[in-house]
Amino acid sequence: MATLAQPQPTGSARATFAHWSEGIPTEADISHIPGDAGLPLIGNTFRQLADPHGFTKRMIEEHGKVYKTRAFGGWNVALIGAEANELVLFNKDKIFSSEQGWGPVLDQLFPRGLMLIDFDHHRIDRRALSIAFKPEPMRHYCGSLNSGIAREVAGWEGPMRFNPAIKSLTLDLAADSFLGIPWGPEADKINTAFVDMVQASVAPIRTPLPFTKMKKGVDGRAYMVEFLTKEVVRRRKEGGGQDMFSQFATATKEDGSLLEVDAVVDHMSFLLMAAHDTITSSATSFMYHLAVQPEWQAKLREEIFAVTGGPDADGNPRPLSYEDLGKLELTEMAFKETMRMMPPVPSMPRRALKDFEFGGYHIPAGQLCGINIYWTHHSEEYWDNPMTFDPMRFTPEKVKARHKYAWVPFGGGAHMCLGLHFAYMQVKILLAQLLQRYRIEAEAGYAPEWQPWPIPQPKDGLQIEFKKL
Repeated sequence: MATLAQPQPTGSARATFAHWSEGIPTEADISHIPGDAGLPLIGNTFRQLADPHGFTKRMIEEHGKVYKTRAFGGWNVALIGAEANELVLFNKDKIFSSEQGWGPVLDQLFPRGLMLIDFDHHRIDRRALSIAFKPEPMRHYCGSLNSGIAREVAGWEGPMRFNPAIKSLTLDLAADSFLGIPWGPEADKINTAFVDMVQASVAPIRTPLPFTKMKKGVDGRAYMVEFLTKEVVRRRKEGGGQDMFSQFATATKEDGSLLEVDAVVDHMSFLLMAAHDTITSSATSFMYHLAVQPEWQAKLREEIFAVTGGPDADGNPRPLSYEDLGKLELTEMAFKETMRMMPPVPSMPRRALKDFEFGGYHIPAGQLCGINIYWTHHSEEYWDNPMTFDPMRFTPEKVKARHKYAWVPFGGGAHMCLGLHFAYMQVKILLAQLLQRYRIEAEAGYAPEWQPWPIPQPKDGLQIEFKKL
């Protein structure tokens, strides 16, 4: 995955957030950094979108692990490798802004989400929102996930396109665990809004002109704001439940005051997108690897049977309890390997707030820059045979021996994904239900082509078959 250059703020974004466009270094300021300006006007925009992995590989081979590229209307400096990941994500000296990195890409779509705020603001809101991931709410989500997944996957026997099926299921689960309501007729509208918002994040045209991806994305955002605002007001009036949205709606800041309604809406909209699309992507790539690696599928099934006791006397899968989640150690290792091979967020942008040095280069304050998670996850510097699926890379001994920032699918530092334990829980429960019911199979030699960005997914929807045990 390329470390794609961030779109420059335009229109209302530029007017509202002038600090994103002010103080950006000139081409002369970064002339000492090797790189490629690409074609006139468009730079490398379409080259990166067409083949992000190949573009990154070529740039590193030609220029090294610090390089510049011009795309989406501006210059971006790529910082490559585990050491770069640590510098940027741990952000010890508060050099990098996540808001000003992601903002030009996402602000018209997911403004002020947890990933788009920094430092004290981020710390205060993150602490307030963390209440939704405490043990008691998590136990509630676990029960909802067990029942919701069991009900849906019972009808999955036979050949199917897995990606759209898990996308639909994940949306239904979000309705239950996240919002605590049945979707009903809202389901298609919500799903369309999410798809449009995510696809708009990498639209070359950044102004919401009629019939453009950005216009669809901005319209999706407007729909979500209206829907969620009404729900926040209702939750506060009627009292909250155990679902995540109710927890957010009644969350308080350090001074005891409630989060502002707009803040709850922004955080919930962002979190729904992040959980919905990233879990869909990761679960899909997990199914692919288990379908083409039957020996690993058998090992995970054996572990799941040992933990749950296997199907009951009527052949129905037993639910996975909250207390037993940590016992699925091999399943978690296999999921981690899946996210190594296909990280759901392949690259992360930032903007430098201060001058800094990296890899022998001086990078000036104001410079847009980014790390490349996909490349690091596939680099022979950190991984033996990196193109091979091997969950044993994640034994405690091997993890301890490896650079801490060689594997970062959930990010790191202060902006580490708030919902990572929810993601593990959802995928483990999904696997427990599926592997107690079915064998997962694919045609011999099956290797689908993947859309690599913004969130990876197979272009054919992942053609696999579930066969009753």
